[in-house]
Amino acid sequence: MKAGIVGLPNVGKSTLFNCLSNAKAQSANFPFCTIEPNIGVVNVPDTRLEKLESLVNPERVLPATVDIVDIAGLVKGASKGEGLGNQFLGNIRETDAILHVLRCFDDDNVVHVDGSVDPIRDKETIDMELQLKDLESIEKKLDKVKRAAKTGNKEAQKEEAVLAKIKQHLEAGVSVRAIDIDAADRKEFVSPLQLITDKPVLYVCNVDEASAVKGNAYVNKVKETVANEKAEVLVLAVGTEADINELDTYEERQLFLEDLGLDEPGSSKLIRAAYHLLNLHTYFTAGVKEVRAWTIPVGSTAPQAAGVIHTDFEKGFIRAEVISYDDYVTFGSEAKVKEAGKMRVEGKEYVVKDGDVMHFRFNV
Repeated sequence: MKAGIVGLPNVGKSTLFNCLSNAKAQSANFPFCTIEPNIGVVNVPDTRLEKLESLVNPERVLPATVDIVDIAGLVKGASKGEGLGNQFLGNIRETDAILHVLRCFDDDNVVHVDGSVDPIRDKETIDMELQLKDLESIEKKLDKVKRAAKTGNKEAQKEEAVLAKIKQHLEAGVSVRAIDIDAADRKEFVSPLQLITDKPVLYVCNVDEASAVKGNAYVNKVKETVANEKAEVLVLAVGTEADINELDTYEERQLFLEDLGLDEPGSSKLIRAAYHLLNLHTYFTAGVKEVRAWTIPVGSTAPQAAGVIHTDFEKGFIRAEVISYDDYVTFGSEAKVKEAGKMRVEGKEYVVKDGDVMHFRFNV
């Protein structure tokens, strides 16, 4: 599962990517600096993992991760191949969620591709290009479905109605994620098309240091504009985050954050937001060899969760021994949880909850 960072050139995408991944993607004051998409595997900050480490004292600790992709800046006409358009659209189609960076700061030293700062115009530029690409996909699919619908195929007629509705909304500048479509129809007819504007989106408002805590007028405009979009908005001073990253010690970073009035780096909030945007959550395994956070899609069953560790665990699944995170912390160890009768034995139908501490029994 991957989240892609998108935006116009020079809005702070590569700087943000560097903050998140500590990979050194080239960051420069000119467009198309990032040509091949950079991929960073990013640790998901989770205080629960630290608490389990303190209780178990394992040999090693492994956090959950999420893949973040830094994609080349898009310009007007990308849907027709302008700039790096085709490559950009191909890269974004391969991601599962979108982190859309909007420039919400004034700085005469950083050029804007359109000559002035206007995050709403920037958003509309990218939305339009993505919508045009989706419209192209819908029209191709609709042509095929119409032929089947004419033969009296009821399923094709149903699909035609759904696609026609999407086409109408895209032509009106509405992204697919914001269209009211029956959940069953969306699953059957829309999801398989992997439309770009159907992907979940988080708008990242890149602000100056002074606006890191409360945002600014640009941010307020963005929030108003996306209110009906089923999208989240996160305020982040990307340049400041880069400065924090350069500090050597945890203590220095905490002092910097306190001076700004922040309780944690904004990049940590963004990574967690991306994780949730991808509809992922975490279960833990805890033993003296290692304490580890495992990433699974929300709604995964116990055998599916076991399969993340090894496919044999899923094939030969017998049962799962489950402790809720809160119980583990309350009683302080697996042995004391067992003594208190708080360890549960769950079967194949069990849907794993975020924070479950699990041990699997299997036979292959």
